[in-house]
Amino acid sequence: MSANTNKDSCQNCEQPFDSGFKFCPHCGQKTNDELTIGVLFYNTISNYFSFDARFLKSFIPLMFKPGYLAKEFVKGKRLLYLHPAQMYLFVAVIFFFIFNFYVREGRAELDKNMERVLADRKERANVKDSISQDSIAIDNFVKPLKDNRVTIGLDEKDLKTLDSISNIKIPKNNIGSSFTFNEREMDSLIASGASDEEIYKHLGMEEDAGYFTRKFYAQGLKFYKSMGLGQIMQTFIDSIPLAMFFLLPIFAFLLKLFFFNKGRYAHHLVFSFYYFSFLFVVFSIIFGINRFWEIPDGIDWLIALSTFFYLLIAIIKFYKQNWFLSFIKSGVVSFLFLLFVLPLSFTILGFISFLFY
Repeated sequence: MSANTNKDSCQNCEQPFDSGFKFCPHCGQKTNDELTIGVLFYNTISNYFSFDARFLKSFIPLMFKPGYLAKEFVKGKRLLYLHPAQMYLFVAVIFFFIFNFYVREGRAELDKNMERVLADRKERANVKDSISQDSIAIDNFVKPLKDNRVTIGLDEKDLKTLDSISNIKIPKNNIGSSFTFNEREMDSLIASGASDEEIYKHLGMEEDAGYFTRKFYAQGLKFYKSMGLGQIMQTFIDSIPLAMFFLLPIFAFLLKLFFFNKGRYAHHLVFSFYYFSFLFVVFSIIFGINRFWEIPDGIDWLIALSTFFYLLIAIIKFYKQNWFLSFIKSGVVSFLFLLFVLPLSFTILGFISFLFY
């Protein structure tokens, strides 16, 4: 046996082993494990909720060493710390579990407000009915007097007074209405049992309207009847976790645009997974504490602002650029994501929630 056997070193545990091994004999990691999208998501789903010592070993660096976990994972230490996608999924579940308590309370309050709106609308409808009845009562009072003016002995001055009473105009339409359409007519159509198609036509929908137009009118009528803003809100909140699976890759794409010569897209995706995991941990802590003890708003905002400086430090360490360029690039990436990508995404999500709640 040759004494000069070629040796390789494991990227994960850094132990030497003979060349030709497909897996490290010390830790089991693949020896030729070039980072690609396929490698990044390998075995993530099958280990969705595995929780071991790697989480505890990863948590402290995640919170207090910005960019460290991403740098180590890209370097090849992929078994020593929790997989970035696995970390993100686990922390996201915890965050949305805590956040759901606030959503339930907010929806309950919103449903109460919508019930009051419905009650006010019914009250306005009753007022309109009473106004209509009062107008009829005036006519029924004046007409017999005028018909029997000779018997009663009414002169021309008395007749003019009766005419002035008859000419009193009591408004009948849109009392207290905040809608652009005729609310009284809508209520009348619904009360009379008119079909949805008749109401759509009354609202202005054309007969050859397409699927989404019809869906929009159907949901609009459904909302008017039930004031289901709470249901829309719940649908919106339930859709956010799914939306994050699109938003996180977009954030990674922005990083790729500004650091195009700093590795593959998969590297930026690793960085994004760990950064979003950090964000979810921070906001889980904020929501969790506020659940039992109200933190001053100023402190909440300072903590939220600190996440930008975490991003800045993480970018400096991960991409190895000077602080000035890193500050400019991280600021632009944050600006584009917070003021363009997020609002546009949530607008689309809100529209979809309205169409399918």
